[in-house]
Amino acid sequence: MKTPDKVKSIEYIASCPGTTLREWNALMANTTKANGSKIRKLIKERFPDLYYDLALNFPNPYEYKSVKKKGLLVYNHSGIEFFFKIKT
Repeated sequence: MKTPDKVKSIEYIASCPGTTLREWNALMANTTKANGSKIRKLIKERFPDLYYDLALNFPNPYEYKSVKKKGLLVYNHSGIEFFFKIKT
């Protein structure tokens, strides 16, 4: 599965600090490398407040750690994962 450019719906689930270790492990299980720049573009399009709160208009050295699995995109910013449930 490629990192999607467009999605039918996207829902912000949580960030790493807002999850328990058990929830984090379940969300991260079976993930594969994702294209962080595509996820960033989806965040800009669908969650502009989050985009500007995280200052994603500036380079993010952690973006390469973003991952995905069916129905989930995980964007990494400053070592913190942001979880998004998606429908393609």
